[in-house]
Amino acid sequence: MSVLMVTSVGDIELDLHTDLCPLTTKNFLKLCKMKYYNGCLFHKVEKDFLAQSGDPTGTGSGGDSVYKYLYGDQARFFNDEIRPELRHSKTGTIAMASAGENCNASQFYITLRDDVDYLDDKHTVFGTVAEGLDTLTKINEAYVDDKGRPFKDISSFLEPSVSQT
Repeated sequence: MSVLMVTSVGDIELDLHTDLCPLTTKNFLKLCKMKYYNGCLFHKVEKDFLAQSGDPTGTGSGGDSVYKYLYGDQARFFNDEIRPELRHSKTGTIAMASAGENCNASQFYITLRDDVDYLDDKHTVFGTVAEGLDTLTKINEAYVDDKGRPFKDISSFLEPSVSQT
């Protein structure tokens, strides 16, 4: 399954590992369908490391999983789906930006360089960028403040694609 991410600096096609990370990709796809991510900013960009989004407050401290909407406040977070075959090995790896072990909600990040292997086994990798590496380069080159917040907002809208990959 893929998702088209339309950002203010270009488009990115995300391919999701639905077979290997069913809880995570269900959460991501359902939030996309709810338009939860629409207008979310890349609130943190660390050059040559990662770009983080998925917080509707734009602060990096907000966000809920779809499971909260389905099952109540006690399901705000969901468990990690760490898979040994899914690593932070290349630019464009998509993973959950969790608040700790088994504390995944809506925030995610995309790696901006290869070999960020020290994040392996800490965050659920659930997809890769299939197209739009040029857009990732633009995000990577954004001017940011001392907390990594881009001076010029980079917003996004996510739309699940019909095709299976």
